[in-house]
Amino acid sequence: MASFRSIRSAIFDREEKKQQYQAHIRGLNAFDRHKKFLNDYVGFYGKEKNSTDVKLPVKTDHDTLREGYRFIRSEEDDMNPSWEQRLVKRYYDKLFKEYCIADMSHYKSGKIGLRWRTEKEVISGKGQFICGNKHCDEKDGLASYEVNFSYFEAGENKQALVKLVTCERCAEKLHYKKQKEKEELDRKLKKEYKRKRDQSKDNSDTDEESQRSKVKRKGKRASSSAVSHESDDNDDEDFDKFLEGMFP
Repeated sequence: MASFRSIRSAIFDREEKKQQYQAHIRGLNAFDRHKKFLNDYVGFYGKEKNSTDVKLPVKTDHDTLREGYRFIRSEEDDMNPSWEQRLVKRYYDKLFKEYCIADMSHYKSGKIGLRWRTEKEVISGKGQFICGNKHCDEKDGLASYEVNFSYFEAGENKQALVKLVTCERCAEKLHYKKQKEKEELDRKLKKEYKRKRDQSKDNSDTDEESQRSKVKRKGKRASSSAVSHESDDNDDEDFDKFLEGMFP
C-alpha cells in the first residue's frame, strides 16, 4: 500500500506540470496555440507518433491576394460576400488606376507585365513624371502611350486599354517585337519581289531569244525561196536559147 507521502508527492508533481503547461499555452499566440493543439492531436491519435514531421497547410493574406486579385474587377467580383474577396477589394481600392507600371525584363519575346501604381509611387511621380518602366528612372523625353494590354487571368484571355508613360529608350522596348515583325515582313516582301522580278526577266530573255530564232528562220526561208526563183529564171532563159537554136 502506497504511503501518504508518496501520494502527496505525486499530486504535487501533477499539479506543477499542469501549471507549467497552462503557463506555456498562455504564452503562445492564437496561431502557435492552434498548431500545438493539432500536433498534439496528431501525435496522440495519429499513426505517426513524431509530431515534428507534420506540416500543416497555411494560407496567408498574401496567398489570398494572389488568388483573388484581378487587374480589372467585374461587378460579379464585387458582389461576392466572402472575406477573401472583401480583402482583395480593399487592396484593389487602394491602387491608382490612371497610369501603369511596366516590367520589361522579357521585352524581346513580347512579354511585358503591367500593374497599377501604389500610393508610394504616385507620391514619388513614378509612372507619370518618371519613366513607367520598373527598372528605369529617366525623367526626360517622356511620352504617354495607350497600350492594348492582352493578358491571361483566371483561365480567360482578357484585354484592357491602359496608359503608360515611358522614355524614348523604353518606348523602343515597348514596340520592339512589332518592329521586328515589320522588318521581317518587309524582308520577305523584298525577297519575293526580287524573285518575281528575276523570274520575269528570265522569261523576257527567253521570249527575245525565241523571237530572234523565228526571225532567223524566216530569213533563211526567204533567201532559199529567192535562190530557187533565180534558178528557175536561169532555166527558162537557157530553154529559150535552146529553142532559138533549133528554129532559126
